[in-house]
Amino acid sequence: MRYTRYLAVLLIAFSLFAADNEGKKKKDPDEIGNRNVAGGVNFYSIEKEIAMGKSLAQQVEKQAKIIDDPIIAEYVNRVGQNLVRNSDAKVPFTIKVIDTEEVNAFALPGGFFFVNSGLLLKTESEAELAGVMAHEIAHVAARHGTRQATRGEIAQLSTIPLIFLGGWTGYGIRQAASVLVPVGFLSFSRGFESEADLLGLEYMYKSGYDPTAFVDFFEKIQSLEKKKPGTMAKVFSSHPMTEDRIQTAQKNIQNYLKERPEYVISTSEFNDVKTRLASLQNKRKVDNQDLNRPTLRKAPGAGSGGSGAGDKTNDDDRPTLKRRTEDNN
Repeated sequence: MRYTRYLAVLLIAFSLFAADNEGKKKKDPDEIGNRNVAGGVNFYSIEKEIAMGKSLAQQVEKQAKIIDDPIIAEYVNRVGQNLVRNSDAKVPFTIKVIDTEEVNAFALPGGFFFVNSGLLLKTESEAELAGVMAHEIAHVAARHGTRQATRGEIAQLSTIPLIFLGGWTGYGIRQAASVLVPVGFLSFSRGFESEADLLGLEYMYKSGYDPTAFVDFFEKIQSLEKKKPGTMAKVFSSHPMTEDRIQTAQKNIQNYLKERPEYVISTSEFNDVKTRLASLQNKRKVDNQDLNRPTLRKAPGAGSGGSGAGDKTNDDDRPTLKRRTEDNN
């Protein structure tokens, strides 16, 4: 009996030590790739998680319009894959852009990642876009979807597709076939969100981006909410960025991410892709208008044409860098 108790105490002590060690590694970006951020009870193997995510992704693609423009799709995928390479993720990622004005992005278990075109248009720099994408990649790396499913015992394969009945944007709890289906794969606990905040900041930091861009983006969103209530109704409705989380993120940046002399803020390619996307959406709106309505045509020379100083035919392709020594106020 004494031996059994002694062994139990040793096991508990070892578990606490291991948990503490992993906790320290999670706060060290130099340990990225050499640590286990997906610890905890999980009833699902990596293979099952990938198969589950693939099934869910197919449901999304059946109901959402995927942007197939090669330049836009390739750019967003390249930004995301760079973040994945600098993360703790153990699965390959498939990244696609959804044609919708809603400002959002979400990653399904197993590395199936969707970025809304509205997010790309709303962000003001590549670093802001990378910050949001890094946060979602962190959810996959830490296997939050299946870990939360394990916690709530909600991951019966027969009911998962019901999440998307009535529209793929239906985050929250839906009533379908008389069964309440908690969306455990998209709406995470406060602890998981905090963990994804920290890991996401580390991933974008290791990828060369300024981690404060992630916080800046949500501060701007909150500012818009104060000026125009209702703005936050759809923006990251599944995991809103609260004031406490913003403050915690700022502390994490200060405490765990060593300052670098310079960071990538944006690139000319980001601006080009954003302009291209806006042009495609505007063209689509024009195409959908009533072609029988009266139209006006300006006489030749009536416009404000010409090659003014505002023309940008020779954009500098180098990324925009922010130096820490500069006064950013």
